[in-house]
Amino acid sequence: MANGNIDGPLSGQRFFLVGIGGSGMMPLATILAGRGATVEGSDRGLDQGRVPAKFAALEALGVRLFPQDGSGVVAAEQIVVASAAVEDSVADIVAATRLGCARMTRAQLLSELFNASDLRIGVAGTSGKSTVTGMIGWILHATGRDPTVMNGAVMTNFARPDAPFASALVGAYDKEGGDAFVSEVDESDGSIAFYRPSIAVLNNVSLDHKGLDELRQLFGDFARRAERVVANVGDAETAALVAGMDHVLTVAVEGTADLVAEALAPEPFAIGFDLVVRTPSPFGRFAPSSLSRREREGAPEERKGEGDERRRIRLAVPGRHNVANALAAIGAAMAAGVPGDEAARVIEGFTGLKRRFEKVGEAAGVTVIDDFGHNPDKIAATLDTLHAFPGRLLILFQPHGYGPLKVMRRELVESLAARLAPDDLLVLPDPVYFGGTVAREVTSADIVDDLRAYDRDARHVADRAEAAAMLVAEARAGDRIVVMGARDDTLSLLARDMLESLRAKT
Repeated sequence: MANGNIDGPLSGQRFFLVGIGGSGMMPLATILAGRGATVEGSDRGLDQGRVPAKFAALEALGVRLFPQDGSGVVAAEQIVVASAAVEDSVADIVAATRLGCARMTRAQLLSELFNASDLRIGVAGTSGKSTVTGMIGWILHATGRDPTVMNGAVMTNFARPDAPFASALVGAYDKEGGDAFVSEVDESDGSIAFYRPSIAVLNNVSLDHKGLDELRQLFGDFARRAERVVANVGDAETAALVAGMDHVLTVAVEGTADLVAEALAPEPFAIGFDLVVRTPSPFGRFAPSSLSRREREGAPEERKGEGDERRRIRLAVPGRHNVANALAAIGAAMAAGVPGDEAARVIEGFTGLKRRFEKVGEAAGVTVIDDFGHNPDKIAATLDTLHAFPGRLLILFQPHGYGPLKVMRRELVESLAARLAPDDLLVLPDPVYFGGTVAREVTSADIVDDLRAYDRDARHVADRAEAAAMLVAEARAGDRIVVMGARDDTLSLLARDMLESLRAKT
């Protein structure tokens, strides 16, 4: 695949993004447009009329949208960008090949923008990437460091009526590369290998899209390429990967590390904890190379104030997993030159991400929650957080593809079986599918059969609307309805529809 040669300012460059409405493409389009590029694109969701508000938001940025029929790819100077999932038979790719357009994958383009930046913070791990990215972005923004942030989810801190899909933040940038670029990096397609981080954040390592041996290699290599590493050693796999590495700041919830969380106090939609900071930091002085260009110009010889020895923090997002996420974000901010006490103070203002344990509303005494949980670890974190408080769970889980079901079948079933209470109800519609070729070797019905062998109340209802209606009819005061799944923006619309149906029952 030809390289687009993305160097310096983007003014005058013309990009066509195939699948521009995707969770990885939309923030990339936002950054490109914010840096002066001409951005065009297409999406099957646009053609199918799904989530029109998202495409209206892109048009408000000056992005020109086309049907996914090849009509938007018209000139050889267009750089055509597509995810690895887009097949060569798609009309836009056929047109790009015919015209001789330069082509890049989404990951290639993002990594070039990232690698050209001055301070590069890459966030990796099977779970928690988007939340940690959002937390770091918020800390850097709130402390005046003007970062560019590339996220896979909408960051509620930056969402406004005129920018409801704020999955990216466009910060300082110039022809020399810019100041700070914070991005989650993806292991599912192996593109994590493209990134050259100044600071690598490693949350955890567990099954999702790939086997553990391959994941260990990808994540280990990513950490070794970095100048500094922030690692959650509360995760055994991560601890093993960073053992013996230099320049590592470790974090752990109720464990032994440089940054530790103790005295956790869970709330239904928040959590408090004590942040304990080992002094001095294992990074010692914050070397000038770890600071943004703006800070370096007037940086003192020694930076003090890495954080109090013990400080009470209350996060506005719930769950033990978010405490681990916060530790990683605070550690990354410290590695970037933010005093630890300052990072700890401002993280309390982080309001979360859309579809990450998002409370949609309450009706008839039933709370509706929209959640991105789709792999064993993410689902476990959500269910553990919910079961810390009373109330039956009515769960609609739409698997995010047939391939992932095949890879993680055993681990997914074991995670669900261990956490579903006797009176909980889990309903699985068929996996999300938007076209293309796919092998359907493991289905939702197979997962349900496996769970029934554990005597769990799991049901397969192929049609998603019927599954939702079943849960609404079943719900009673005190229940929590949870909509779970990934790769499908319409799940949020479904959660809101279920809330409205509950209101209609009263």
